[in-house]
Amino acid sequence: MSPLTVPFSQFVLKVHSRCDLACDHCYVYEHADTSWRGKPRAVSERVLVAAAERIAEHARVHRLPAVHVVLHGGEPLLAGPALLRRAAEELRRALPPGCALDLRIHTNGVLLSRAFCDLFAELEIKVGISLDGDRAANDRHRRFADGRSSHAKVIAAVELLRLPEYRHLYAGLLCTIDVENDPVAVHDALVALEPPRIDFLLPHATWDQPPKRPSGAGRVPYADWLMAVYDRWTAQGCPVPVRTFDSVHRTLRGQSSLTESLGLDPADLVVIETDGTLEQADSLKTAYDGAPATGFDLFTHTLDEVAAHPGMVERQSGLAGLCEECRSCPVVRSCGGGLYAHRYRSGRGFANPSVFCGDLMRLITTIRDRVATRAVVPAQSAPVEPVLTERQLDELAGGHGSASTVAALAGAQLGVTRRLLAALAGEPGEPWSLLTELDARAPEALDAVLAHPYVRAWAVRCLSGEPGADLGSLAEIAAAAALRAGLDFELPVPVRGGAVHLPTLGRVLTVGAGRAELRGTADGFTVRGVRVGWDSAGGAQWQPVRRLALAGGWTVALEDTDPQRDSHQWPVEDRLGEAELLGWTGALREAWELILRDLPGHAAGLRVGLGTITPLRSAPAGRDVSAAARQAFGAVGIARPATAPTLALLIAHEFQHVKLGAVLDFHDLYDPADEGRYYAPWRPDARPLEGLLQGTYAHLAVTEYWATRVRAYDGLPGEPADHARVELATWRAHTAQALETLAGSGALTAAGACFVEGMHAGLTPWLRLPLPAEAESAARRAAEQNLAEWRARAALAGS
Repeated sequence: MSPLTVPFSQFVLKVHSRCDLACDHCYVYEHADTSWRGKPRAVSERVLVAAAERIAEHARVHRLPAVHVVLHGGEPLLAGPALLRRAAEELRRALPPGCALDLRIHTNGVLLSRAFCDLFAELEIKVGISLDGDRAANDRHRRFADGRSSHAKVIAAVELLRLPEYRHLYAGLLCTIDVENDPVAVHDALVALEPPRIDFLLPHATWDQPPKRPSGAGRVPYADWLMAVYDRWTAQGCPVPVRTFDSVHRTLRGQSSLTESLGLDPADLVVIETDGTLEQADSLKTAYDGAPATGFDLFTHTLDEVAAHPGMVERQSGLAGLCEECRSCPVVRSCGGGLYAHRYRSGRGFANPSVFCGDLMRLITTIRDRVATRAVVPAQSAPVEPVLTERQLDELAGGHGSASTVAALAGAQLGVTRRLLAALAGEPGEPWSLLTELDARAPEALDAVLAHPYVRAWAVRCLSGEPGADLGSLAEIAAAAALRAGLDFELPVPVRGGAVHLPTLGRVLTVGAGRAELRGTADGFTVRGVRVGWDSAGGAQWQPVRRLALAGGWTVALEDTDPQRDSHQWPVEDRLGEAELLGWTGALREAWELILRDLPGHAAGLRVGLGTITPLRSAPAGRDVSAAARQAFGAVGIARPATAPTLALLIAHEFQHVKLGAVLDFHDLYDPADEGRYYAPWRPDARPLEGLLQGTYAHLAVTEYWATRVRAYDGLPGEPADHARVELATWRAHTAQALETLAGSGALTAAGACFVEGMHAGLTPWLRLPLPAEAESAARRAAEQNLAEWRARAALAGS
C-alpha cells in the first residue's frame, strides 16, 4: 500500500438519516449495518458549519481546484428547504478563493417540487434521481412502506427537471439492476426521460450474502443483463452517456474510470453523517455492522487524519491493494477488483475478488472484443467529476484562460500526479517513508516537485511498462522534495548517465553507475564527495536548473538536466552553454514583452501554467520546432527560433495544447470510441478527432498572433506587412473550416459542442478584420493546394 495518500475531493454530506420509501434493496436500512438507528434524523447547524470548515481547510491545504459535495440521506429532501439552503450557503462561504464547488443532491424524487427546483436553481444544486426503469421494474423494489407504488411521483419529479427552466439542474438517473427485470424495457424507459447520464449499479452483495442468480438465468446473469442493455444502447447510437459502459471504454483505452466500481483509481470520497462522524463509502454498510466507521468526527479530527485511516489507505492503494488472484487477472486495469464492498468475505475481509467477478470478466472482455481495442495500463488518472465550472470552460474555449482558471487546471493536474504516484506503490521502503514524512510535514515542498511536468511523464512511462522505466526516480523525487523542505536525511539515489538527478533542482555530475548515498541538510547536500551548498555555485559538477525571472511576474525554468524531459517528438538539447543560455534569455525577455503587450489574454494563463521550457534541437533547413507533451502539463519544448516574435508565437501556440490536454483529462468533449479521420486544412494527412480539436484550438492563438501583427503594420506597405496579412487570412480560414468539421463530426458531447461554439466565438473578431483581396486570394490558393495534396494522399491510401 502507498503511504502517500490522495486528498479527498468528493464528500457525501448526510442531511437526513431517514427515508420516505422502503426499498428492499437499500444498503442503508436493509443490509448488515444498523448504525442509522443511532443517528440524528436531521443534520444540525453545528455539524453543517463544521463540515464546511473541514472541507475548506482540506481544500486550502491541498490547493484543490474543486470539491464535489453530494447532499444525501436517507432521503435528503426530508431535511426541508431551509436546512438545504443553509448547507449550500455554508459550503460556498467557507471554500477558499479559486476552489469551485460542484454541489449535487441525490433523491428518490418523491418530494421534488417546483419550490425545491427554484431553490436548487438559485443555489446551483444539480439533482440526481433514483429510478429502476419502467413501472414494473421500479415497483419491484422502490415502494412506500405500505406497498404503494412510487413510480408516478418519481416520473413527475423527472418531468419537472426536463422543463426548460430546470433542465440545467438535471444530473442524471441512477438504476439498481435486478436481473428479473427486462433489460431492454429498463433501458428504453430511462432513455425516454432524456437524462444527461445513466448509472447502472450492481445490487450490493458480498460473498456472505451473494446476489440472487435466478435458476435458468445463466452463469453470469448480471453480465448478460448489462450486455443486453449495451447492445440496445449501441444500436440506438449511444443516445445518452452510461457511466458503466463509458468507464469500460475509457479503461480499455488507458484512461481513468468514471466510477469507483471499476478501474484502479484511488478512492477520494468521505462520508459525513448527520452527527458529524466521518465514514468510508456507504456501500460498505452491506459488508458487516460498523464496516464504514473510522472512529473520527468533524469536531476533533482533520480530513487528513481520516485519509490516513487504514481502510481509506487500502482503498487508495490501486493494484497493490488487490488480492493475488485479481493482480494476475488480464482485465484488472479495467475491473479494478470491482466495488470494494463487494469483495467482503468473513474471515478474509476484503482480500478477495468481487462477488461479481465472473460477470465483470464477461462484461469487460465482451465489450473489449466488440470495440476491437487492446487493454492497456492507465496513461492518466482523473477525478470522476469535472474540475472546471461552465464559466471556466467557456473562458478556455474562447482561447484564453484567466490566472484562476489555469490555476484550477494546474491544481487538478497535481492531483493526477499524486494518483499516479499512489498507483505505483510497492512495498514500503526508504523513498516511500520519506515521501510520507514530507506529505505530513512539508506538503508544499513535495507538491513543488510533484508539479514538475516530467514527474508525471515518468510515472506514466512506468505504468505503461516502457522499456527502461523504473521506480528509481521515487528516490530522486523524495530527495528533491526533502532538500526543498530543508530536512536532514540520508537516502540512496540512482546514478544515471554519470549524474545524480534531482527533479526541479538540477544534477550532480559524478562517475560510475549504480546508487549513491545522498545526505541532505538545511543548507545543501553531499553525494559521492561532492558538496553542494545553496549559498555557493557547487563547482563544475553541480548543474542547477536555470530559472529566468521576467517582467510581469513570470518565472520560467530552462530545463536541460532532467532525464525525463525527452518526452516530446523532437530530440532535446544538451546542457546549454553560456552563449546559448544568453541567447535564450534575451529571446525570452523580448518574446514575453510582446506577449504582455499584444496577447494579454494569453499572458495571465501562461504566468501561472507554464513553468518549464525545454530547449529542443534545431531542425534542418531552419524549420521552427516546438511541441507539447500530453503527459507533461506545464512544459513545452522549443528549439530557439531566429526571432523573438516567432518565439512568442511558438509559446502561445504550444501552451494552447497544454491547456486543452489538461481539460481533456477531466472533461469528455468527444466520444472516445470515435475512430473517424478528419481533414485538417493545415496538414496533408487525416487526423483523429482529438488531433483535429488540438490543432484547431492551438490555431486560435496563431490566428490572434497574426491579427496583432496585421494591426501593428496597419497602413504600412512592404513584405513584413504583406506576409502578416496572408498569414492571418490563411490561419483564420483554416481554423474556421476546422471548426465546421468539428461541429459536423457527430462525435462531440454536449460539453464538446459548447466548447467548439466558444472556440468559434473566440475566432469571430479575427474573421471580421478586413484584409486586402490579394491576401485572401493567396490564402485561398494555399488552401486549395493543401486540399489537393490531402485528396491525393487519401486516394493513394484507398488504393
